[in-house]
Amino acid sequence: MDATTVLAQVSGSIATVGYGLAAIGPAIGVGIVVGKTIEGVARQPELAGRLQVLMWIGIAFTEALAFIGIATGFIFGF
Repeated sequence: MDATTVLAQVSGSIATVGYGLAAIGPAIGVGIVVGKTIEGVARQPELAGRLQVLMWIGIAFTEALAFIGIATGFIFGF
């Protein structure tokens, strides 16, 4: 097996690998958003409802990055 054959095999799945790497960012972002919400509720429990709404909005915006990542995979030859 020469280098050209190996490169051809790798390039066939490069979009999948790219999306896998692109999904790491939103996962970290959601973890931070939820963690900070829990921290905020622990500090001021009376704001739990308001913080929860803001948390869901933050998660939605963070997950939009994952959707952009999968759309990019389809655009560039998934």
